[in-house]
Amino acid sequence: MIVDERMVTFINSLDTENTAILEQIEQEALDTYVPIIRKEMQSFLKVLLAMQKPKRILEVGTAVGFSAILMSEYVTEECEITTIEKYEKRIPIARENFRRAGKEKQITLLEGDAMEVMQSLKEPYDFIFMDAAKGQYIYYLPEVMRLLNPGGVLVSDNVLQEGDIIESRFAVERRNRTIHSRMREYLYALKHDDRLLTSIVPIGDGATVSVKIGEK
Repeated sequence: MIVDERMVTFINSLDTENTAILEQIEQEALDTYVPIIRKEMQSFLKVLLAMQKPKRILEVGTAVGFSAILMSEYVTEECEITTIEKYEKRIPIARENFRRAGKEKQITLLEGDAMEVMQSLKEPYDFIFMDAAKGQYIYYLPEVMRLLNPGGVLVSDNVLQEGDIIESRFAVERRNRTIHSRMREYLYALKHDDRLLTSIVPIGDGATVSVKIGEK
């Protein structure tokens, strides 16, 4: 827990419920141990989308479709949402959830490896939500930069690894060291790329918000 647990509980207690279908999908995900974005990240995304008003959104990491549906509810009906997932067991669940939410026409799910799918995409996006394998973020970044419109926003979730990101490599469990070093590399890249203006925000398990400010 990055922020004091009592504070997070208090903040979340002030939040209002999502739509009935989102509440149902969230509970189903929790019951089957599928990770979805935390309550505080949900609120953060809603505000960012209301400010940005994107016309095209790319999500890297669909899971069961919760966050794609959530985003669809805070943009116009004309906004096109594309989401990428390679885990075969979750793809039919996500598709069914899009149908249940009445969003199958607005949300397009592309199956396959995220890098390969992104390399096949041509049209740029106004908003990209990164919520896939954390150790791959740094490798996805060149394609993300290619696909992000000038003035576009990149949001990356789960970047602080429950606080482990500040620890020495040798203080982290051996099985997590590769992800730890790659995530540190990713955060450095976001903060030092002249084309981006990035803020690291300690909400949920940590998030970054980057605005593409140049084409250099």
